[in-house]
Amino acid sequence: MEEIILLKLGEIVLKGQNKRYFIQKLETNIRRRLVSFGDFKVYTAQSTVYVEPQHDDCDTAGAFAAMQCVFGVNSLSRAAAAEKEADAILEVAKSYLKDDFAQAKSFKVESKRADKRFPMTSIELSQYVGGELAEAFPDVAVDVHNPELLVTIEVRDFKAYVHAAPVQGAGGMPVGSNGRAVSLLSGGIDSPVATYMIAKRGISIIPVHFFSFPYTSEQAKEKVLTLAKELTPYCGDLTVEVVPFTEIQQEMRKVCPEEYFTIIMRRFMMRIAEEIANRNGCKALVTGESLGQVASQTMEAMAATEACINLPVLRPVVGMDKEEIVRVARKIGTFETSILPFEDCCTVFTPRHPKTRPQLHLVEAAEAKLDIQSLVAKAVEGIERVRV
Repeated sequence: MEEIILLKLGEIVLKGQNKRYFIQKLETNIRRRLVSFGDFKVYTAQSTVYVEPQHDDCDTAGAFAAMQCVFGVNSLSRAAAAEKEADAILEVAKSYLKDDFAQAKSFKVESKRADKRFPMTSIELSQYVGGELAEAFPDVAVDVHNPELLVTIEVRDFKAYVHAAPVQGAGGMPVGSNGRAVSLLSGGIDSPVATYMIAKRGISIIPVHFFSFPYTSEQAKEKVLTLAKELTPYCGDLTVEVVPFTEIQQEMRKVCPEEYFTIIMRRFMMRIAEEIANRNGCKALVTGESLGQVASQTMEAMAATEACINLPVLRPVVGMDKEEIVRVARKIGTFETSILPFEDCCTVFTPRHPKTRPQLHLVEAAEAKLDIQSLVAKAVEGIERVRV
């Protein structure tokens, strides 16, 4: 029996004259994800991407699981192909969904006739196949309102396809279709979620992590690399830029007022991230800041933090509370890693009484004794790049 994966497009279908560009990005991302599962043919027709195994040894189950994390896919199904003839469709439904019928107590047939040349209407096809399936599986009742098993028949250009209810896809836009951005990736809960959410809008990500050895341990760095790896099913392969940050924090501690440590530290992060962005053709920075969550995330503090750069700062979790962020972190599989007890550089030299509503001219005066340009250049020069 010929099995295939059907991927239904989401908001890409609304793109008008630009739709082909987004579809090509999506197909490229899909092919890249499928490499480790065997040889698959990928093509698009009628707002559906077909993922067709070319050999018997293809790992279709593994490919299907991988496709659930591809941004740009609204829903997906493992389906069996049949000739576009009512009895052929029925026989495929009986054999392909036999195990599903064995576990269900009720079912319904729903048909979609994309090929209008097919002689039966959608309702007629559903009634015919549904009636025959009811006789073939007498222990499974027909329930058109709340069925346990939804038998879906799609009569399309190439063939007819039979499958159970579709699985929800990752949604969003294909990664890479809306440019590139640098994401500041700490070891916490928020920044991996922010990275995931901005990648969902079609942005390719360069993660940047600030590492303050020996104040933060090698385990803290490995934790961040693990987080990056956990994001790759959604973001694609990532190269983490690990920035040596110790000297900046030591110099800051020597000459800057303690209450401004956090703001000045984050301004250095922004400057370095912007330099990395400019070198890699990125058009924005991404942070995991959530308004009011900590002292450095008031509106005044955010304004002072980004005042030293020219690129826009995207904050996808800015309006979310912690419970909402944690919910997403659990969904994408980063939560358990994020809560491992290894501190990142943001917890080093934390002021006892941080400024929550800093004035920009006072922040600039507080950091004026530092050789900002030299410190930034040295940190960028010492970057370690780790591909995950």
